[in-house]
Amino acid sequence: MTAILARGSEMSHITGLKTWIRSQRRMVQVVFLHPDLGIGGAERLVVDAAVALKSQGCNVQIWTAHYDPNHCFSETLEADLPVVCVGDWLPTNVFGYLHALCAYLRMIYVALYLVFLSGLEYDVIFCDQVSVCIPVLRLSRHRKKVLFYCHFPDQLLTQRKSALKKLYRAPIDFLEERTTGMADLILVNSQFTAGVFRETFQSLKLVQTDVLYPSLNTCTFDQPSTEAQGLEGLLPEGTSHLFLSLNRYERKKHLGLALKALAALKSVLPPGQSTGVHLVVAGGYDDRVSENVEHYTELKELASQLHLEDCVTFLRSPSDSVKVALLRGSHAVLYTPSREHFGIVPVEAMYCCCPVIAVNSGGPLESVADGKTGFLCEPTAEAFSKAMERLVMEPHLRRDMGQAGRKRVQDKFSLQAFSEQLYGYIVGLSH
Repeated sequence: MTAILARGSEMSHITGLKTWIRSQRRMVQVVFLHPDLGIGGAERLVVDAAVALKSQGCNVQIWTAHYDPNHCFSETLEADLPVVCVGDWLPTNVFGYLHALCAYLRMIYVALYLVFLSGLEYDVIFCDQVSVCIPVLRLSRHRKKVLFYCHFPDQLLTQRKSALKKLYRAPIDFLEERTTGMADLILVNSQFTAGVFRETFQSLKLVQTDVLYPSLNTCTFDQPSTEAQGLEGLLPEGTSHLFLSLNRYERKKHLGLALKALAALKSVLPPGQSTGVHLVVAGGYDDRVSENVEHYTELKELASQLHLEDCVTFLRSPSDSVKVALLRGSHAVLYTPSREHFGIVPVEAMYCCCPVIAVNSGGPLESVADGKTGFLCEPTAEAFSKAMERLVMEPHLRRDMGQAGRKRVQDKFSLQAFSEQLYGYIVGLSH
C-alpha cells in the first residue's frame, strides 16, 4: 500500500511538473525582428522559427520594416502568427544606391519603435540579417536577451569594385562586426558559416557560435498530391524529363549555369530524348528590387542566345502549391549558387523525393549526400550536364536518390529537432 501511495505521489509530482513546464512555455514572449518579410530563404527560416516556437507554447510576434500579404509565406497570413510592420515609409535606397545604409536605418527605426513606443512586453528578441539594431534593443529599461541568427556575414554579400564603395562599406562593416558581438547568443546555419564567421569577424574569434540547421515545415509539402493540377498548362506537351532551378532572381545565385547545363545536356542526348527535356527556372521576384527585374531579363536573353526558348519556362514568385508540384515532378533540382551559406532548397527537394545537383561548396556539402541523395559538382555546365544525363539515362537513380533524400531530411533536418533545439536556446535566455 505504501508503495502504491508513493507511486501515486510520484505520478502526481510528474503531472504537476509537466503542467508547470507547459505554463512556463506559455509565459515566454518572443519577438522576431527581420528587415523585409518576403519569400527568400532567410524569411523562410524566420517564419519556420516562429511556427516552431509557437508549437512549443511560446507567444510570438514578427516585427519587420516591410510586409506585403500578396508576397509572403502563407503562414504569416494566419491570425495566430501576428506580423507588425513599421517604418515602411523610410526609403530602401537613394537613387538606386545606399541599400545597406537604408536597411540599417529602417531596422534601427523598428527597434526604437519596439523599445520605446510599442509598450510590448517580451522576454527574448530573435533578430537576423541586420545586427545594428542590437544596441538599440539594449536600451530597454528592463534589458532583454537578444539572439542573433547569422545566415552569413553581410559584408561578404556585396562586391567592392571601387574605392568609393570600399569607403562607403568600411563603417558599415565595422558596425556589423561590433554589433553582432553584442548579442547574448549567436547561432549560425551551418558549420561552413561558422568557419566563415570566425574568419570574417576577427574580434569575435573567441565568441561561441552554435549551429542550428534550418528545418523544413513539412505541412506545405505533405498536402495531397496535386502534381497534375499544379503543372497543368505550365509545361509543354511531351515533357518527359523535367529539371528545376529554384532560387531568387539574383546574379549571385548563378542561375545562368542551369541554362548552360541544359544546353550542354541537349547537345549530347539522342534527338528522341532531347526533345522531352525541359527546365523551369522559378524563384522569388520583387518588382521593387531592380536586380530581380534586370536579372530576369538577362536570363531570358541568355535562353534566347542558347536557343532554349522552347524548353525553358520562367516563373516569378510561384505559389507554394506550384513549387511543391514542381519539386515532386522534377527529375532533379539544379542548385547553382557557389559557397552558399546553407540553402533550404536542397532540403525541400530531398523531402519531396527529388534528387539535387548542387555546387560542391558551402552548405550543400552538409545537406546533400553526394552520390546518395544527389550529385555535388564543379560549378561548370559540363559537370552539371553529366549529372543530369545520368538521371535521364538511368531512371532508377531518381527513385533511389529520392527515397534516400527524404529519409535524410527526416533524420537530420526535422522540424521537431529544430523546434526543441531552438526552444532550448530561448528558454535558456529567458531565465
